[in-house]
Amino acid sequence: MSAQDSQESKAKVGVLGASGYTGAELLRLLIGHPRVEIALLTAERRAGKAMADVFPQFAPYKLPMLTTIEGADWQNPALDVALCALPHGTTQKVIAALLARAPRTKVIDLSADFRLADPAAYARWYGHEHAAPELQKEAVYGLTEVHRPRIKAARLVANPGCYTTCAELALIPLLQAKAIDPDEIVIDAKSGMTGAGRAVREDMLFAEVSEGIHAYGVGHHRHMAELDQEFALAAGRAVIVTFTPHLVPMNRGILSTIYVRGAKAAPDDLHALLAKAYANEPFVHVLAYRTLPQTRHVRGSNMTFIGVAADRIAGRAIIVAALDNLAKGASGQAVQNMNVMLGFAETMGLEQVALFP
Repeated sequence: MSAQDSQESKAKVGVLGASGYTGAELLRLLIGHPRVEIALLTAERRAGKAMADVFPQFAPYKLPMLTTIEGADWQNPALDVALCALPHGTTQKVIAALLARAPRTKVIDLSADFRLADPAAYARWYGHEHAAPELQKEAVYGLTEVHRPRIKAARLVANPGCYTTCAELALIPLLQAKAIDPDEIVIDAKSGMTGAGRAVREDMLFAEVSEGIHAYGVGHHRHMAELDQEFALAAGRAVIVTFTPHLVPMNRGILSTIYVRGAKAAPDDLHALLAKAYANEPFVHVLAYRTLPQTRHVRGSNMTFIGVAADRIAGRAIIVAALDNLAKGASGQAVQNMNVMLGFAETMGLEQVALFP
């Protein structure tokens, strides 16, 4: 293959919201992707700057200058894929305008704007009507291991949340197999600081969060709607889970400790079901029975590690899952979905091993 042919085979990709943590993680992955040309980068407050002015680690790489979304030319070059790392609530309007101008562009949205299939559920959890209901109907939930065939044919994919990806990968095969009681699910989840975004906030200052851990969104967190939706699909009936998130003073990582009751299935049976479900998946690894994962073991990778142990209470099991919230929990899964949508090898650009120590 000539150099020209190789260049023509690359997909033109844009990152909207490149100045945030997920935007930077997308660039980290896309720079090393052999079938991608980074053609557009947007950042409203940093427009006119070089990416290296925002994140100095990108200084060695030739990248487009940052521009505003309003100033972006969607046709020159025409994007094959737009990866949207924009704030919740505004993304739906941006994507509606983008697809009106460039209907052939495939879109992967990393916000929560298109994750809920039911418009009434969206309005209830987010406090306002959806601004692009027709696109909401079209959107495919982007949990790759579960919805791969639909993702492959999609124009708009709603990338799952980091907390939800971690818990759903651990539980969906068990719910599908009717191996656990859907009414007995408790998810205790902990996230690193980057899950809160890069915006300047008083409650995210070092002195406010270091040397401590705290729960938030207790009893009413928006990810609950996403969990209920996907668990109900898996179980074939309504599911309402108990879910409590916590903020931990570390940069990256999600650790979910999940308590379940087996439905005529012992903890080792649950482990066997998960191991079988993910035996051929490149980015989900089920550890040996009674071996539990740590966030440091997946840091910087697109992997999810899952472990299972027996509780001392008969019939109950403890499942622990870990992933990197910026990688498999956000940007890594977005690139994985992009690969599926474009017909590339699913692991392309995502082969990096976890960074430890």
